[in-house]
Amino acid sequence: MSAHPAGVQPGRTTPHARPRLTLAIERVLGVSARQAVSAVFGFDLASPLVVSTEFTVEGGPCARWHIGRDLLRQGLYARSGLGAVQIWPSHPGDRTTARLQLVSGDMAALFELPTPPLAQWLEHTYRLVPAGDELCGVDWSATAADLLAGPRAPLDR
Repeated sequence: MSAHPAGVQPGRTTPHARPRLTLAIERVLGVSARQAVSAVFGFDLASPLVVSTEFTVEGGPCARWHIGRDLLRQGLYARSGLGAVQIWPSHPGDRTTARLQLVSGDMAALFELPTPPLAQWLEHTYRLVPAGDELCGVDWSATAADLLAGPRAPLDR
């Protein structure tokens, strides 16, 4: 039996480890209309504040989003997020599913996803990079120097 959560690929111990979770979720189209969607959640130690997500409908295009890791975690238990990304438990007191709403311009998508595997995977990411330690690896001197240097000129070709 694996020591890793179900659906989680074991993380490598390199600075570029990227644990992933693939879930079968549903896009809510109406009261009784649903569409099967594959969702791949990815975590990159180089960008620990966000979770990358790829939503794919069979035979359709892939949509990519970056969602705050803390927002995603909080939304599994209580309403979280404002504007373009919101997540909340589907039913009060029931922690088996959550709703994720994504808005871009005049388009919106509402998804229902299983909470237990996503919560378990998120906890795995917090073991890799604990809350509050996300910016520990930032070279603040280099970052400040880049900001003070201003925009760079395009390369001459």
